[in-house]
Amino acid sequence: MGMPTLAYRVDSAVPPPGYSTFIVGESSLATTVSFSSFTTTSATAVDSTNSNSTHWSPAHSSTLYRIDNWGAPYFAVNDSGNITVRPHGSSTLSHQEIDLLKVVKKASDPKSVGGLGLQMPLIVRFPDVLKNRLESLQSAFVSAIQTQGYESRYQGVYPVKCNQDRFVVEDIVKFGTPFRFGLEAGSKPELLLAMSCLCKGNPEALLICNGFKDAEYISLALLARKFQFNTVIVLEQEEEVKLVIDISKKLSVRPVIGLRAKLRTKHSGHFGSTSGEKGKFGLTTNHILRVVKDLHDSDMLDCLQLLHFHIGSQIPSTALLQDGVSEAAQIYSELTRLGADMKVIDIGGGLGIDYDGSKSGNSDLSVSYSLEEYASAVVNAIQVVCDRKSVKHPIICSESGRAIVSHHSVLIFEAMSTTDTAPSMNQINLPFIELSEDARSDYWNMSDAVMRHDNETCLFYADQLKQRCVEQFKEGSLGIEQLAAVDGLFDLVTKTIVETEPVRTYLVNLSIFTSIPDFWSIGQIFPIVPIHRLDQKPEVKAILSDLTCDSDGKIDKFIGGEANLPLHKPGNGQYYLGMFLGGAYQEALGGVHNLFGSPSVVTVLQSDGPHSFAITHAMSGPSCADVLRVMQHEPKLMFENLKHRAEEFCGIDAGSCLASTVARSFQNMPYLEPRSSCSLIAMNNSGFYYCNEEDYYAGSETGANKDEHWSYCFA
Repeated sequence: MGMPTLAYRVDSAVPPPGYSTFIVGESSLATTVSFSSFTTTSATAVDSTNSNSTHWSPAHSSTLYRIDNWGAPYFAVNDSGNITVRPHGSSTLSHQEIDLLKVVKKASDPKSVGGLGLQMPLIVRFPDVLKNRLESLQSAFVSAIQTQGYESRYQGVYPVKCNQDRFVVEDIVKFGTPFRFGLEAGSKPELLLAMSCLCKGNPEALLICNGFKDAEYISLALLARKFQFNTVIVLEQEEEVKLVIDISKKLSVRPVIGLRAKLRTKHSGHFGSTSGEKGKFGLTTNHILRVVKDLHDSDMLDCLQLLHFHIGSQIPSTALLQDGVSEAAQIYSELTRLGADMKVIDIGGGLGIDYDGSKSGNSDLSVSYSLEEYASAVVNAIQVVCDRKSVKHPIICSESGRAIVSHHSVLIFEAMSTTDTAPSMNQINLPFIELSEDARSDYWNMSDAVMRHDNETCLFYADQLKQRCVEQFKEGSLGIEQLAAVDGLFDLVTKTIVETEPVRTYLVNLSIFTSIPDFWSIGQIFPIVPIHRLDQKPEVKAILSDLTCDSDGKIDKFIGGEANLPLHKPGNGQYYLGMFLGGAYQEALGGVHNLFGSPSVVTVLQSDGPHSFAITHAMSGPSCADVLRVMQHEPKLMFENLKHRAEEFCGIDAGSCLASTVARSFQNMPYLEPRSSCSLIAMNNSGFYYCNEEDYYAGSETGANKDEHWSYCFA
C-alpha cells in the first residue's frame, strides 16, 4: 500500500514543478512530497505596508521603518531612496540635506578613485546636528523661563561619560560657549579631560565633579578651582565632606560644594534602578543634615551652593519628572533655610530619546514629551516650590548627555551575505527511508491532518516524526542523508504553515559587542534601517548576525516590538545598513570581544553648494596590531616569530614573501574586506609565491597606523 500524497502549495498561481507521488513500501517515505492545501497563519510586515512592489516609493519605506517618527527632524528619505541627514534640524533647507550614501562612498571608496580608503564599519559624525541639539535644549529652557516669568537662568553641562571622544567634547564646549555650557566629570581621567577642554570654554561654565572620590580626585578638583574653573565638588558619600574640608584648608582653596540627594521619587523602568532611597548614589536626609553640620562647624556652610539629584535616565513622562523636581526643590529650600548659600539646582540627566518613535510614556524606548514640554515642567516645578517657600529662584542646571549626542552620529555597516533558515521546495529530495512503526504512524497522522487542513495537528506530527527519526539516527539505524531529508521536510512544513516567507539571517560586518553593546547587555533597541534602496520594496524578513564567535552576537529584536527587520535581497554591490540614535554610550562601553576593534570614523559638515558636504576629519579604525596590543601582545615580536617560522618551513625566499601577507594582516582592521582578494596568487614551478602587489598596496591604504611599517618582501 502506498503512502498518500501530501498536498502543499506555496504559490497558488505557480505549482511546484516536478513534485509527484511515489508508491513505495509501507515502511518507507515517498521520495518526493508535494503539499498544496495549507493556509498560512501570517503575512510579512512588508506586505502589510504595500502589496504592490511596482508602486513602492521612498514614502512607503519611511512609513515602514518609522523614520519620520524617530528620525525627525534630522533624518529623512530622499527621492533616490537614500537616507538624508538634515544637519540643522527643522531649520534645514532642502538644498542643505546630506545624502548619507554619498558620504559612505566617499569614505570607503579606494583612494585611487577619489575616496578615503576607510574600511567598514564606519561611524559618521555630524557636528551640525550636535550644535542644533545643544541650541534646541538651550532654546527650550530660555522659552520656558521667559514664558513663566522665572527669575533666574538655565545653564547646562554635558556629562562626558556619554561620549568622551575628544572632538565631540571640544565641539560641545565650542558650541556651548555663548550660553555658558559646561561639562560634568565622574572620574579622575574625565576631570582631566574636562579641565583641558574648558580652557577654551566660557569662564562661567560649570565644571561639575560627580562620582565617588578619593583624596587625589578632590585635590584635582580643588586645583581646578585654583585654575579659575567654575568647579563644583558634588558629595556622593558622607565621608567625602571631611576630605574636602581637610584638603581645601591645606591647599588654601575655598571650595564650592554640592551634594547629591537620594529622592523618594523614582521610575520603574530599567534606567530608574539608580534612583530612589536604595539607589547607588547620593545622600539620605540624615546624611544631608550631618553634612550641613560638619560644614557649619568648619565655618564652610556658605560653600554649599548646589543640590544635585538624578531620577534616572529616559524619564518617561513629565508627571514623573515634576514629582522628582518638586521633591528636590523642597530639599533645596530647606538647605537655604538651614543657612547654605544655595545658588544652583542640578536636575541631573533623564531627558529621554524616542528610540522607536512611539511617543509612549510606558516604555524604556520612548518618552511622551518634547524638549519644550520637558523644560516647561522643570521650570514650573521649581518655581512653584520656591515661590511658596519665598526662596530666590536658583540657576537650573541639567546633565542631558543622551539627548545631546544620540542623534549626531550614525553607525554604518555592510550586510555581507544571507542564509535561509528553511529550505525552499526545490531543495527537498527525499530518499527512501525505512521508518519505525511509531514514525510510520506519525507520517500517516500528518498526512491525514493535511487533508483536513488542520495545521496545528500537522505541525505536531511533523515534529514528532522528526524526533523519532533523530532517535533512529542516534541508534545508528538511519543515515545522515535520510535524517537531512526528514529535517528538510519538517522545515518545509513549518515554513509554509507559519509564514509565507522565511526569516533569513544576514551576516553583518560588525561586532555587536564592540559597536552596539547596550543591545547585548541591557536589550536596548536602536533604529536600524538600510541607508539606500528605499525606493524599492524590501522583500526579505531578516535578523542580523555579527562576526563574533558568540551566540549572543545577533540582533533579533527591532523597534515596534518586531522580531525581524524587512530588508532587500542582496544585490551585486554593497548593501549598507545604518544604526541611528547611538551617539551616547556605545563607543565608551564597547569592548574588544574576539579582538574586533572600534569602527572607522569620519566627521562631516554641511558646506556651500546644493547637497554639499565636507569631511573634516577621518580616522581608520584600530588595526589587528592595535587590538592585540590592548591585550598585552607585541605585534612586532609576533611578526618576527611568524616570519622566522615561515622561513624555517618554507625556505628563505618563499618564507619571506609569505611573511608579507602576515604583515598585511597585522596592519589591516579585523573586519571583513568584501572587495579584497588574497595577496598570494599561486606558487610557480620553482616553489616561490608571487604576490599581487597592486592589491596589497590598495588594501594597505586602510591600515590604522600609517606610521608603522615592517619589513617584508615580494618575490
